[in-house]
Amino acid sequence: MAGDGERFVRVDLPARRPDADAPGGWREVPGVALLTIDRPAVLNALSSVVIRQIGEACRALAADPACRVVVLTGAGTRAFAAGADIAEMVDETTADLVAGRRFDEWDAIGDLPVPTIAAVRGYALGGGLELAMSCDMIVLGDDARLGQPEIKIGILPGSGGTQRLTRAIGQARAMEMILTGRMIDAAEADRMGLVTSVVPAAETLAAALDLAATIAAMPPLAVRAAKDAVRRAAELPLSAGLRHERQLLYILFATEDRTEGMRAFLEKRPAAWQGR
Repeated sequence: MAGDGERFVRVDLPARRPDADAPGGWREVPGVALLTIDRPAVLNALSSVVIRQIGEACRALAADPACRVVVLTGAGTRAFAAGADIAEMVDETTADLVAGRRFDEWDAIGDLPVPTIAAVRGYALGGGLELAMSCDMIVLGDDARLGQPEIKIGILPGSGGTQRLTRAIGQARAMEMILTGRMIDAAEADRMGLVTSVVPAAETLAAALDLAATIAAMPPLAVRAAKDAVRRAAELPLSAGLRHERQLLYILFATEDRTEGMRAFLEKRPAAWQGR
């Protein structure tokens, strides 16, 4: 079991990307934070301590103006996160779950105002897949294996799995995966539309950081507004979603970045974003 005094979540801001041409073999990725679950010996199992530390890290990043995009990954090559820490959960009661408020921390990734990208290699099962689906985008290594196997231990996906998986791949496919506990590989996940992209396993983190860098170079207020609008599309009726989208557009028209972006376009020069 993970102890309260140990750190199982690393945060690097700015993130560092492998680069053979850079000094030391690494280069910084401005505006991008890398959040790493660091329990490779147990396939990055998600204990209550790990989930709490992820929540703490997310709240700190949300308050940091230097953070424009967050990439979430698991240490090692075998797993993003192989699920909840069953050894910790086996003797827990309903009262323990409610009193511990463990599931409240699961909202931290989804609540981040900046875009989030899961970089997934190896196993992402149960809570691991739910954590990846909490992110806005998923970059999947071709060695990945995904699933919601909770049915096999007498429970259901309780950290968003029944809701996010259904929205991502449709009711029939989600029902089959959840009721059988079947794992799928990267190719099937891609065909289902569950992920953003599939890349060679060794390139997973680099590809996620490159995507993050592209987004971090965009005007930050527009990025946040666009993320909000897309997220609301899954929750609001179309008419309400359109009203929300229009209101965000009106707000962006009052920003300095909107003026700068349009002038830079007309003057055929790069825009200098200020986040204002």
